Amino acid sequence: MKHARNRFAQLGSIALLVTVAAAAPASADDPPKPLTSPTQAQKLADRLGDDRTGGVYYEDGRLVVTVTDQEAAQTVRNAGGIPKLVKRSTAELTAIGDELDDLGTINNTAWGAEAKSNQVHVKIFDEVPAAGRTRIDKVAAAHPGAIRIDRIRSKLKFKATSLRGGNGITSSGWVCSAGFNTKSSSGAIYTLTTGHCVPGTGNTWYMDWNGQRIGKQTFYRNGGGTDGSPWRCADCATIRANDPNIKPLGTVRYWGGIYKQITNSRFAVQGEGIDRIGVSSQDKTGKITIVKVTVTIGGKKMKGMHETNACALGGDSGGPALRGKTALGLLSGGTDETECSDSSDHSGVWNYLEPVQRVLNERGLHVY
Repeated sequence: MKHARNRFAQLGSIALLVTVAAAAPASADDPPKPLTSPTQAQKLADRLGDDRTGGVYYEDGRLVVTVTDQEAAQTVRNAGGIPKLVKRSTAELTAIGDELDDLGTINNTAWGAEAKSNQVHVKIFDEVPAAGRTRIDKVAAAHPGAIRIDRIRSKLKFKATSLRGGNGITSSGWVCSAGFNTKSSSGAIYTLTTGHCVPGTGNTWYMDWNGQRIGKQTFYRNGGGTDGSPWRCADCATIRANDPNIKPLGTVRYWGGIYKQITNSRFAVQGEGIDRIGVSSQDKTGKITIVKVTVTIGGKKMKGMHETNACALGGDSGGPALRGKTALGLLSGGTDETECSDSSDHSGVWNYLEPVQRVLNERGLHVY
């Protein structure tokens, strides 16, 4: 949402007598090492195929791989994972999502497949046209039990507002948050933010707090999105950070005074906890609730977005979402919160992230 703001911040000598026992060789019956890597879990699901898996999610800190048959479940166990038998495969859920995507642009809606519930979760926000709701209901009726529809008492909007003081980046009268600094293969540095902040290219961005020039916007998109070859982000922009008086660093500044170095990036996994940093809401936490959502905000239909229950306010657009040292997303838009408390209650909060890995894949960039 475009008020898009963000501030970028002897032992002495002791003779020890020990008896060393030779380690026994591992037995073929030894249990496999627990599967803890989201990347490896997704690769396992990919090997099984979309017809035999229904996605990957976190539950109680453990990765769960959903499967549609017992043989696939055993494959997951053999890899150290936790399988869960489900009725519908990724292929089936994707096909249902495609049917919804084919309905056209229906403003203030969001939908995506949830691995945990094994359903396509549709959210109907305020001011959805009656005709659009009817089209959604028709698709749901054709797939009993496969689609869950929830009515959300809030309107979707981009996290945007007029320029005001505080850390962030500014261009054309808008203040947005910088996401992550990235590099191309040649070493050129690009700052990521969201495309809805200032649509177009050639506009110049500045540091909000002191007016220091950063560079020009070289690419943007607001709408669309694909999750494969060719990769296409849905709400994304790159700023060529090449002013001689700017020093882009590969860190994220927390408002509590912490600077966290980013070392890698990936797509998020349903159920994992994240930190989300924004100029207005500052340091917020939440979870990834769905990993691939089609959401329509302000007439812009965006596919393949991450959904989170982390609170966000106007001015947070473009800000980073991360887990530890891993870059996950850039804030786009979501529900119309007026304040973000420190409470753990995330009910009624739905915000949407551009998966940062998709931007990196499309633009040939990497975090550093």
